[in-house]
Amino acid sequence: MYLNPLEHAGKAIIRIWHKPNPFLSKRLKEAGWIKYSRTYKCFVMHRSSQAIEMTHQHFQGLAKVDTRYLFRPKRLRPAEGTVILQQDKHVAEPLGKVPARPVVRLQPLEHQGRPYVQLSYLYNKEIHTCLKQSKVARWLHDMQCFVIRTESSSLHTLLTEVERVAQVWLAQTMQVKDMALQARLWEQCYRKGDGYIACPLHYVEKLFLLNYSLSTIRTYHSLLLRFLNAHRDSGLEGIHAFSEEAINHYHRQMVQAGTYSVSFVNQSINAVKFYYQRVLLRHEVQLGQVERPEKPERLPQVLSKQDVLKILSVTENLKHRCMLQLLYAGGLRIGEVINLKLTDVQSERNLLLIRGGKGKKDRTTLLSQKLLESLRAYYKQYRPRVWLFEGQTGGQYTVESIRSVFRASKEKAGVKAPATPHTLRHSFATHLLEQGTDLRYIQVLLGHRSSKTTEIYTHITTHALDKIVSPLDNL
Repeated sequence: MYLNPLEHAGKAIIRIWHKPNPFLSKRLKEAGWIKYSRTYKCFVMHRSSQAIEMTHQHFQGLAKVDTRYLFRPKRLRPAEGTVILQQDKHVAEPLGKVPARPVVRLQPLEHQGRPYVQLSYLYNKEIHTCLKQSKVARWLHDMQCFVIRTESSSLHTLLTEVERVAQVWLAQTMQVKDMALQARLWEQCYRKGDGYIACPLHYVEKLFLLNYSLSTIRTYHSLLLRFLNAHRDSGLEGIHAFSEEAINHYHRQMVQAGTYSVSFVNQSINAVKFYYQRVLLRHEVQLGQVERPEKPERLPQVLSKQDVLKILSVTENLKHRCMLQLLYAGGLRIGEVINLKLTDVQSERNLLLIRGGKGKKDRTTLLSQKLLESLRAYYKQYRPRVWLFEGQTGGQYTVESIRSVFRASKEKAGVKAPATPHTLRHSFATHLLEQGTDLRYIQVLLGHRSSKTTEIYTHITTHALDKIVSPLDNL
């Protein structure tokens, strides 16, 4: 007779199984602590050491009570199967991160007609002591804060002084043209142990000179830094002499590690290729033949009109609702929303001017009348000065704040479908297509360079699908 684990209404019980035997059935009915369950069609009892011991004694001489399955670990199968990966920690994690440190935030400040950089931080005794002893920071009694001058040399000195106790972040409204300083800011988070190879400055400067966006420069910088430090044993000169096969081997192992997306691997290939081709001028290495993983063609996630309405309806804060309305009404990217200025809302022409969108392209998009009414009410209440959406302390709103607003509204609306703020842009394009809008106009509104990018929405729209009859329905 076997005792098996069973869970009922959150409680652990024991299910008793045996081959059909009238003597065992009669004996089970005689035991007061054992009951017959109509739900499970078997005899059950409470799971306790006392009940198990009583069962052993009750069936002594008649049957053997087997508990082998009672204490066996529960077997769980992963819902999405199992993938066997290559484990190579040296390749997978060539750069260690330093432990989290307090943040000193730099933001522009004007005092008595002169520009400064304000140092903001949650009070920390070590940071305060460090800034008091600083050669470049000084305390402004009027503003009750530490400031430094706007020269890059001051920031270089500050980074050296606070390196042990804090990490320096820049406000979105601050622009750094000194690429050596920018690279130092980006490399703060990495451990610089023995053999650490810093990203060559001429690589970052070349990207900047060719007018790559700061976001792309930062991505390429981190990926090349990762590549260089994965091969630190070879030294920089040895890396410069790498063959195409060595570069292939590095990226092949990234794919086999299984922890990196196809986009991440392809970006790494682009960053390394740029270094060898445009900086080192290694034309003899045929990097055009570097193996690239094929990117899967996945359809974008789209919300229904009802779900979009639910999300907008539960967003009570006027500023937050205007931001979400902009994402959907004009098909804007999240970065384009925070970069909008008051002058970009052209109400006379019912247009929104998007400056410096993805690929540094300007474009215009729709200005909904409902959105315009919301924006006018928002302006009367908040009175922004420069940016259409400003933070509590001035300056641009942050991307992460919009993401938090969207997550909270989606949860409050009870929308279960996976979605991000960018999903509202996909929904805008899909709903326009379902309304019969020409694909060429949608391409212009979204700012796509190629019509092939816009054509992906034809695969997810329900437009005209309701007129197609499945052959099964005609059988």
